[in-house]
Amino acid sequence: MATGWAGDTAVQDQIDATVEDAIKRARSRMPSGPSLEHCEECDAPIPDARRKAVPGVRLCVACQQAHDAEDASASGYNRRGSKDSQLR
Repeated sequence: MATGWAGDTAVQDQIDATVEDAIKRARSRMPSGPSLEHCEECDAPIPDARRKAVPGVRLCVACQQAHDAEDASASGYNRRGSKDSQLR
């Protein structure tokens, strides 16, 4: 299937690149190091079960949910453009 400037696998390549970017972004945001006993934002105690389940945790559940909601509103937009879209 000829698509002009784009190769036959251009769409799949773009999808793969988007997924790889999302994985890299998620891995870079994962907590590391020792877990905190109190949330660094609201100073609420972080339960032992959460500290064991998520090594390096820094936020309580409520603050983490607020951060996740903010991040979800900014995701889902593919900023990579194909050569075809740039030439039109």
